[in-house]
Amino acid sequence: MGKPTGFLEYTRKTYSEQPVKERIKHFKEFIILPEEAELKKQAARCMDCGIPFCHSSYGCPVENLIPEWNDLLYRDQWQEAYERLELTNNFPEITGRVCPAPCETACTLSINDSPVTIKQIEWAIAERAFAEGWVTPRPPRRLSGKKVAIVGSGPAGLAAAQQLRRAGHEVTVYEKAPKMGGLLRYGIPDFKLEKHILDRRLAQMEAEGVRFENNTEIGVDISARYLLKSFDAILIAVGAGQPRELEVEGRQLKGVHFAMEYLTQSNLAVDGLRAREQCIRADGKTVLVLGGGDTGSDCVGTAIRQGAKKVYQFEILPRPAEWKESWNLDWPRWPNILRTSSSQREGCERQWNILTRKFEGRNGRVYRAHFSRIEWSGQPPVYKEIPGSAFSLQVDLVLLALGFLHVQHGPLIKDLELALDERGNILTNGDYATSRAGVFAAGDASAGASLVVRAIFHGRQAAEMIHAYLK
Repeated sequence: MGKPTGFLEYTRKTYSEQPVKERIKHFKEFIILPEEAELKKQAARCMDCGIPFCHSSYGCPVENLIPEWNDLLYRDQWQEAYERLELTNNFPEITGRVCPAPCETACTLSINDSPVTIKQIEWAIAERAFAEGWVTPRPPRRLSGKKVAIVGSGPAGLAAAQQLRRAGHEVTVYEKAPKMGGLLRYGIPDFKLEKHILDRRLAQMEAEGVRFENNTEIGVDISARYLLKSFDAILIAVGAGQPRELEVEGRQLKGVHFAMEYLTQSNLAVDGLRAREQCIRADGKTVLVLGGGDTGSDCVGTAIRQGAKKVYQFEILPRPAEWKESWNLDWPRWPNILRTSSSQREGCERQWNILTRKFEGRNGRVYRAHFSRIEWSGQPPVYKEIPGSAFSLQVDLVLLALGFLHVQHGPLIKDLELALDERGNILTNGDYATSRAGVFAAGDASAGASLVVRAIFHGRQAAEMIHAYLK
């Protein structure tokens, strides 16, 4: 490595953020990366460890060559660093923004010290590449004469599309929404991922020859039979779109919505594709977010920017243990510790061990939510209500961010007669092939809801299998 003693000489320093009072007035990104000199110091902390767990199964799902591009950045070889980065990841400018960075908790330094700032280094390298013009279209040198249809334009579908096009195949991506991007465009708020970041990558793919068909739902606008007749292979990458329901009294009251419905409408409004008055809004309302994950956090940040009067976030699970140290107590695994997102730091009241009992309405609209406090015990853990712990809360808007069960079992799945696994995901073999010949599935549609970076990996792997199938 360029600086064998760097981890002894330099302390971890991450990005800064625009102050809360300023950033909640807009939906733009608010992260400020360190200057180049500081980034080189952070890259120098990569310690030339014997086994780099950062890109093992514990670390990076897409198997980024992290020590190599850390070393190259430290040596001021930015273009070479980007070339290493794009060997494994089609969209580092996206993962550098939205990935939770399991690579950092798996970093060898995390055994007893602060890990390398891998995520911000990845982000910086990708942005430098775009600024310097190193990200250019790479159309195929030879055409195979084979045609592939990809259904869904999220991270798995787009990664597969780019890989298959570069392998020489004719690729068409179908998306039911007005614009390409799937979860990346409609599920992630702009304050975490501005959409011009996505658009410039889509422009590269279009220049490479990938065809995009928006506003087209397979099974509704175009039949699955048409795809089978017109293409040599089909990849389904529609995500795990079936949200987990909350089956309690009052669930059907106005003002109780799934989180993704809320986030999608907000993203459409920010993009100018839908009027504000046609969207679910939090302006002046008391908002209750049920669910403590990333989707719930995105709802919190969105509601605050819309001008919510008060935001609560309740979680049925126990409060994780607090961990103040910089090192990973469960290295190299992802530790179950209390984390506070940037949205949560902007202002919400969080509570754990809360069971939602029912919603009460007035004139058909949610007015009050009723709860009980619970305690967990046993293995596998079960909960019981604490006697006398019932309480209620006046609310105007309830957002259900309870996770996702599986792919939606709509016309596409039914028309293709695809087999499903015990969890309701599309059943595939080790080669991403479904129960129907020539039809493949990748990402959350087959593996269940997971990380963007894992979906990219599955998309790339599925592309390899489809390419081999088409030979």
